[in-house]
Amino acid sequence: MAALELFGERGYEQTTVAAIAERAGVTERTFFRYFADKREVLFDSSGGLQHGVVAAIEAAPDGLPPIEVMARAFAVAGDLIAGDRAFAEQRAAVIASDASLQERELLKLERLRQAAVEALRDRGVALPAAELAAGAGVAVFHVGFARWLADDDLTLAERIREALDDLRHVVVEH
Repeated sequence: MAALELFGERGYEQTTVAAIAERAGVTERTFFRYFADKREVLFDSSGGLQHGVVAAIEAAPDGLPPIEVMARAFAVAGDLIAGDRAFAEQRAAVIASDASLQERELLKLERLRQAAVEALRDRGVALPAAELAAGAGVAVFHVGFARWLADDDLTLAERIREALDDLRHVVVEH
């Protein structure tokens, strides 16, 4: 992806939309048909992840505890991300380099949490259990994803399961 290459070469702040468009072989006008600004290149796939999580919550078997529904949903939706590890690594590095991008990432995670709360509520999970499970699920995903990027000896789904096990240990032991 042209934008990620340029962000890596020049840094996020120093990369212009004009440079991204030129590298991609399109006009700036074409770029702006798809993206509101250069940061949206990094967050374009967040809708797909959110859709995947909500669909997996809806498809989860009846009778599972809400936190298990969340863990399964993130493991299933995580397959969307795991398929392009190089992109995930580059994207994470760019986001880590810029405070405004980190803020945008947190907003994306909050929207994901809100969508998960609604999907859990649609399954009949009452408040505050839906909010707690969705918040914990997003946290488990975030930790599992960071661990997966740091060390790929396990799959993303396995890292998410590992983070959930760690959460259970913290809750039960402390």
